[in-house]
Amino acid sequence: MAYINKNYQKLSAGYLFPEISRRVRDYLKENPGKIVHRLGIGNTTEPLTPTVVKALADGVYRLGKSETYTGYGDEQGEEALRASLVKYYSRRNVQIDKEEFFISDGAKPDSANIQSLFSLESSVAFQDPSYPVYIDSNVIAGRSGLLNADIGSYEGFNYMVCLKDNGFIPHLPVKSVDLIYLCSPNNPTGSVLTKGDLKDFVDYARSNRSIIIFDASYAAYISDSVLPRSIYEIDGADECAIEINSFSKFAGFTGVRLGWTIVPKNIRCKDTGPGELHQCWYRRQTTFFNGASNIAQQGGIAALTKQGLVELQSLVDFYMYNAKLIREALTSLGLVVYGGVSAPYVWVEAPNNLSSWAFFDKLLNEASVVGTPGIGFGPSGEGYLRLSAFGHRKSIEEAINSIRENLLI
Repeated sequence: MAYINKNYQKLSAGYLFPEISRRVRDYLKENPGKIVHRLGIGNTTEPLTPTVVKALADGVYRLGKSETYTGYGDEQGEEALRASLVKYYSRRNVQIDKEEFFISDGAKPDSANIQSLFSLESSVAFQDPSYPVYIDSNVIAGRSGLLNADIGSYEGFNYMVCLKDNGFIPHLPVKSVDLIYLCSPNNPTGSVLTKGDLKDFVDYARSNRSIIIFDASYAAYISDSVLPRSIYEIDGADECAIEINSFSKFAGFTGVRLGWTIVPKNIRCKDTGPGELHQCWYRRQTTFFNGASNIAQQGGIAALTKQGLVELQSLVDFYMYNAKLIREALTSLGLVVYGGVSAPYVWVEAPNNLSSWAFFDKLLNEASVVGTPGIGFGPSGEGYLRLSAFGHRKSIEEAINSIRENLLI
């Protein structure tokens, strides 16, 4: 007789985005003909750049000829792409061996899958608020107790609270933990960890033999050259940190699907020898994964060329100008706004002590604009709303005009 993995039943009822969709459907039923302006989900909207499109098309063309057709590739990723990533990191004076790169179909699956390397008894600390996949994947794995629905936290997890009083920068875990999830720039708050912040975490991890899982998916949006784009800019990070990144948000590959994870050969758990954790991830990938699309990887190689990076910067600049427009519009209304400077997300404090969902409903009902309630990202997200800068310029302008004209503060 088959039994369900009961850890799924621990997950909070009604995932965030289905609940958003339900409320929008109800709104449209009550307001037929209304246009809803969507500033909620972080999905890219602008077309792929010319250099990338040409490479993808060439990749398809080669598959149509017997002399250039390729089947399964290297599960670790095309060597040319890994070599391109070595060069990409070297621009920040970060030296990574090409064998330490593992190409994947995106940061989201790797963020979930990476925890399979570690014992189920591992204690885990999360930035709060943070991207839900970190917590949900560890709940499904069986590392948590039950959900405390009143405050939205799970028994057994350690929450590194990020509030406006500390600039939305996580504090070090109060007690020793085994795994630490960090995301910089942070989704949803838009905060960025400095080199000093990261050094504190690296020093902590090395002292406690902890492992940091560092999500750098939005690193290309960092505008200040002093701020780190990789945790490996910190000495000793290769002994305690795994870095995950993606082509999704800076190259528009949300649908193309391509990312990478770095597992250094120097990294060690409390009970592993040199290179063992690296080898375990290699084994995991070769067992569960047949490699990223060879077509997508051709696009990734092109994206990292000199011309490709120039074009990608124009994409980043486009979305960041959207963020600037959103910030300015909300600030002009007297709202308190964070983020949107080195990240494509604007983190808005709900006025008049409204809850996240109450502010969501207010913005929807008064301005026909959809955001993402902060509580969906963790207990410390209560009282905030995340707005996304991903959108066509006309759509962004229509949304902020509607907010200016209709939102009652």
